[in-house]
Amino acid sequence: MSHSAQRQPADDRQNDDFVVLGKLTSPYGIKGWMRVYSYTSPMKGILDYAEWVVRQNGQLSRYRLKQGRPQGRGLVAQLEGVDYRDQAEALAGAEILLPKQELPDLESGDYYWYQLEGLKVTTLDSVSLGMVAYLFETGANDVMVVKGEGAPDDRERLLPWLPGDVVKSVDLEAGEVVVDWDPEF
Repeated sequence: MSHSAQRQPADDRQNDDFVVLGKLTSPYGIKGWMRVYSYTSPMKGILDYAEWVVRQNGQLSRYRLKQGRPQGRGLVAQLEGVDYRDQAEALAGAEILLPKQELPDLESGDYYWYQLEGLKVTTLDSVSLGMVAYLFETGANDVMVVKGEGAPDDRERLLPWLPGDVVKSVDLEAGEVVVDWDPEF
């Protein structure tokens, strides 16, 4: 049981039906290729999905992934029907979505970030620290940002996502994460 958090979008990057896998950032070359910023872990995991739902200006469109590959420190991809640079420019800034029901099942003890966001965070002594606002990656470990709304001191805390050490339990049904953390810190 690994108790890891799978990288998925943070803060307000999801709604009830979709999670954001990444973003189309800018054209790459003249044949419709686009630079892709991926929120998945590993980064190139976004290329495993053959169809992307693209949200731009509140509108949803479906595209089949024609091809994609690592390029430098990032990724590039070409979508069916996007064959020219001006078409790629028109999609710059669009989000790449995936219906939640298409996410792969995780092993017990593993969670997608979107599942953790909004959960109440309490200490072993039942002191409320607030709610999980979002998570981010640091390289050493993931970090859970807990905002103190409803907590006695209303502050923001950065807690390392260290299952078994800092994170003692996660109960999705109860909407709670229990942590071993000093509320004064």
